[in-house]
Amino acid sequence: MVESANSSAPEFDVVFRARRLIGPNGEGSGSVGVRNGRIAAVEALDTPMRGDRTVELAADEVLLPGMVDSHVHVNDPGRSEWEGFPTATRAAAEGGITTIVDMPLNCLPPTIDSGALETKRGVASGNVHVDVGFWGGAVHGNLDELRGLHESGVYGFKCFLLHSGVDEFPPLDPAELERALRTVAELDALMIVHAEDSAAIEHAPSAHGENYRDFLDSRPRGAENTAIAQVLEAARRTGARVHILHLSSSDALPMIASARADGVRVTVETCPHYLSFVSEEIPDGATQFKCCPPVREAGNRELLWRGLAEGTIDCVVSDHSPCTPDLKQLDIGDFGVAWGGVSSLQLGLSAVWTQARTRGFGLAEVVSWMSAGPARVSGLRNKGAIAVGADADLCVFAPDSAYVVDAEELHHRNAVTAYHGRALAGVVRSTWLRGTPIAGPDAGAAPTGKLLNRGEV
Repeated sequence: MVESANSSAPEFDVVFRARRLIGPNGEGSGSVGVRNGRIAAVEALDTPMRGDRTVELAADEVLLPGMVDSHVHVNDPGRSEWEGFPTATRAAAEGGITTIVDMPLNCLPPTIDSGALETKRGVASGNVHVDVGFWGGAVHGNLDELRGLHESGVYGFKCFLLHSGVDEFPPLDPAELERALRTVAELDALMIVHAEDSAAIEHAPSAHGENYRDFLDSRPRGAENTAIAQVLEAARRTGARVHILHLSSSDALPMIASARADGVRVTVETCPHYLSFVSEEIPDGATQFKCCPPVREAGNRELLWRGLAEGTIDCVVSDHSPCTPDLKQLDIGDFGVAWGGVSSLQLGLSAVWTQARTRGFGLAEVVSWMSAGPARVSGLRNKGAIAVGADADLCVFAPDSAYVVDAEELHHRNAVTAYHGRALAGVVRSTWLRGTPIAGPDAGAAPTGKLLNRGEV
């Protein structure tokens, strides 16, 4: 990547010239003009365009829209030792992500009323390197708060159908889920669901010890499948929009496709760890791989990839759920007591590209899954595309470069990740937020991200 200044009167603040870029219609070449933080022109590569600065991408670089990660646990306020807005958003920027949407739990207080949302906004204000939106929570006892949260600008509501892992974010029972979905339908909002059935898990073997297979048996596919079926039928009855979080069970794909064909308004995400890892290769005691629902077998992974190819799965997001090293119980390696969550925010683009390229997918598909898809599902109308009028959120990516992950070199708050020591393809050379570099050689240290409200244009 080479930059130059232009002495003539500029048309644009920045001009990007790329032999390869991923636009809304796939891969091509082009010049992109940025004015006042927005993409003002997308033209042929040789079109004369004058900018205050010109960025010429190298032959091995591709211009992508900034990635959008709509499933991030920042844990701030209250558990900022687990992560925090400064570290999470810096890691996101380094990984080519320009927008995240923060989850409403693992922070204290949880984002389950308008007051808690304002508290979180106050903590985040001035401390974010990328743009940040917020999910609200739908929990036992707070359903009368949903309308106020919606009016305060959350992008939708998250609920659990079993214990969330933290007592302050209790699950919804079936009657409460139905009531919540009726409110969501009235608001034309979105309910995002951690879909595992509590009764099925209560009757499964308990998780204990170092053997990963024992942990996998404690979170069976049936628990996920049963809960997804419940959500789909409740959405069918109420007309609400629903989104299935972190799909790990490929068994559920046919019923999701069938419900969608019947007019049920359902979208689905999966995560890089379900597309990268397989249960057969997770070592005993390696609790950095523990997440819920769990990483499953190799055959299941390939069916998730098929679900992406066929369009049943809409997007790929991180479910970045970090914690302090002691909570991972790495010293004893007990899957029964370790915190469940994979720390991966900075690594998602490279992790997915590493796997996608071996299966014949191109960067256009990856952008669809990791940028346009999450933006569309979340309602982030100015994000996820290199198109006139969109925010000038861009990523300069070298797809044929590679690196080995060193957890100590990541910008996450804590140096624990299941990807440590793993070779990944694709290096983010720089990231730009509204035409300003936020990662790479020219990035400043000051946070320049904004806090977003649903419905803002």
